[in-house]
Amino acid sequence: MNNSLYDIIIVGGGPAGLTAGLYAARARLSTLLLEKMALGGQVNNSEKIENYPGLEKSISGLQLIQNIEKQAKGFGLQVEIGTALELSLLDNHTKTIKVNGRELLCRAIIIATGSEPNKLGVEGEEKLLGRGVSYCATCDGPLFRDKEVAVVGGGDAAVEEALFLSRFAGKVHIIHRRDQLRAVKIIQERALANGKIAFIWNTVINKIEGKQNVESLLLKNVKSSKYLSLKVDAVFIYVGLKPNTEWLKNLLPLTGQGFIETNDHMETTLSGVFAAGDVRNKLLRQIATAVGDGSTAAFAAEKYLASIKP
Repeated sequence: MNNSLYDIIIVGGGPAGLTAGLYAARARLSTLLLEKMALGGQVNNSEKIENYPGLEKSISGLQLIQNIEKQAKGFGLQVEIGTALELSLLDNHTKTIKVNGRELLCRAIIIATGSEPNKLGVEGEEKLLGRGVSYCATCDGPLFRDKEVAVVGGGDAAVEEALFLSRFAGKVHIIHRRDQLRAVKIIQERALANGKIAFIWNTVINKIEGKQNVESLLLKNVKSSKYLSLKVDAVFIYVGLKPNTEWLKNLLPLTGQGFIETNDHMETTLSGVFAAGDVRNKLLRQIATAVGDGSTAAFAAEKYLASIKP
């Protein structure tokens, strides 16, 4: 048992977690950030970030994370690599987290474990990630101005992002394994009426092809089993998100998809437990919104800690 009692433990080292750590450490709170792999999470897969405020030139996700990490550690943030396995409540004001074979104690916790896009699992997907394979049209769409791109999926997110991409791309192909969309009617109508959007029905991607960047897709019709090669410069995949909340073991109320419910202060239903970034139920998942969540969560946690001091 580790006898150290931290003011705040942050689980997750993406933009939300690192920003929370920056704000908490700067507030002179003893703060530990736990990250299971490398700081930055999915942001590290972004070769160019152009829509973060204040950037005169595009910056890689890795460089942005390194900048935030250096800034946060400069204020005293402690970082440890380890996987949080379980969260428990000892009493109203003390929480324990199991990690690296021991238990850590804290007064407040900020959960910033993020979410992961569901993968297609096809050849070329991992190899060309960040080089034409994307899971975020809002992030990467403007990089493909006047290019031909594809969107995989038929739900609200896929069709909405195809509409967004049509502002930049010369042509957008929606590839869907069924013969009709699952998106709400009004979104479907907008897409069907958009001259830049074409539909490829009853089709799945068999392979993503390209040497250095995406060059084409090998498609398979699920009814006829015929193959088709489609030349595109990028493919945006929208087959769902999986929040990293399994380790919480039903401790918190979650949405049907597994996202954490919070209020505007990033507070969960449990006293002293906050959530920030892509792991929580929210409208937009971007670096800018994650940073906002992280700063809000740290500030709210600071106020919470002040309220429970004798």
